[in-house]
Amino acid sequence: MKFNKTIKKDLIDNLSKKTGFSNLFSNKIIDDFFDVLIDHVKTKDLNLKNLGTFKIILKKERMGRNPRTKESFIITARKTISFVTSKNLQKLINK
Repeated sequence: MKFNKTIKKDLIDNLSKKTGFSNLFSNKIIDDFFDVLIDHVKTKDLNLKNLGTFKIILKKERMGRNPRTKESFIITARKTISFVTSKNLQKLINK
């Protein structure tokens, strides 16, 4: 199964076509949106109605292994982001 990737430029082009804004202004809007999204996710969970919820997950330090060389190493503790879609979005996608 091959997936088509949507890149930032695609978002900018679609926003420009729908709103009539220039690509430069649309780029600024999308950059600002991502900056706000990142700032909110850093401080707390972000719930976007009818879209989903972004959550920070704290992962503990653990032992890992390179499957090719069988060499063990320590995977450091880190934060990751999880996105859970809303039920309304799932319904729209499955129609």
